[in-house]
Amino acid sequence: MSRKIRYTVCFLSLALIFALLAALNLFIGSISYSPSEVAAVLLNKSTDSTAISIVMNIRLPRMVAAAVLGGGLSVSGYLLQTYFANPIAGPFVLGISSGAKLTVALAMIFSLERGAAMGSATLMAASFAGSMLSMGFVLAVAGRIKGSGMLIVSGVMIGYICSAVTDFAVTFADDSNIVNLHSWSLGSFSGIDGGDVKVFSAVVFFAVIAAFLLSKDINAYRLGETYAASVGVNIRLFRIALILLSSLLSAVVTAFAGPVSFVGIAVPHVVKGIFASSDSAVIIPASFIGGGVFCLLCDLLARTAFAPTELSISSVTAVFGAPIVIIIMIGKKRRGAGGAA
Repeated sequence: MSRKIRYTVCFLSLALIFALLAALNLFIGSISYSPSEVAAVLLNKSTDSTAISIVMNIRLPRMVAAAVLGGGLSVSGYLLQTYFANPIAGPFVLGISSGAKLTVALAMIFSLERGAAMGSATLMAASFAGSMLSMGFVLAVAGRIKGSGMLIVSGVMIGYICSAVTDFAVTFADDSNIVNLHSWSLGSFSGIDGGDVKVFSAVVFFAVIAAFLLSKDINAYRLGETYAASVGVNIRLFRIALILLSSLLSAVVTAFAGPVSFVGIAVPHVVKGIFASSDSAVIIPASFIGGGVFCLLCDLLARTAFAPTELSISSVTAVFGAPIVIIIMIGKKRRGAGGAA
């Protein structure tokens, strides 16, 4: 099978799965609706006020959030893996999501105690500040130690520290604030409205398109900094761009959905295996679609597996994502042993 045919088949398959899962997220819930009923609501031909409210105000924004934020998180993980040349680098593992979680939690507590609501811009700014703070620690550690294993351990420790400070702050917050923070801190695509969708969609699409425009530079960078510089890549600006884009994507996801685990690590590797390619021009859009597929599936399971009880999205993504990470680590160790032999 030629590359073009393989890419076409893979993209079409991902698109079909994406469409199927998006539809199921609209159909299935505590109250299930038929495809014709949902179509009537979407086409503004329904007279059922309950169906209109549930589909348009709850399920549709949540479905879009899972698709767009899941895709953005996957691309963020791919950019971090490129930057650190580490197959298990990701926003959650490196503590970047936890840093964003900390600053958003502090900002939310500060705002709620004064009876004010945080706007989307403030939420994203706080999350981005936390992401950059954690990224700064990770970069400082990366400059002082050798070995990808120690880098990951350091990232995990940073994540634990940020989570501990977050828990400490939440413990001493007002009871009413704790209720609002608890659901968000576990990770969830619920509670998102149409205004939120417009904001995070604009930010995520901007960052993903910017990442796609860097595809040639990423391909060159993967062959080594010396080679990339020889073909005209400004290494310093390129590395800054990767940091800013990956942090921005991680921040916007954390701001609106809370910390979501393993998506940024697992999905890019699965996509690379499916497409049998490492070309960034292929992997970046495929990771975005794949991240959407993964989060749509996990969110559907989180809502329905133990209904009416709803699971946190991170609990479900961890169930599927963690085994993939373990397989990646085992494969990496085997390749290392084979090279040593």
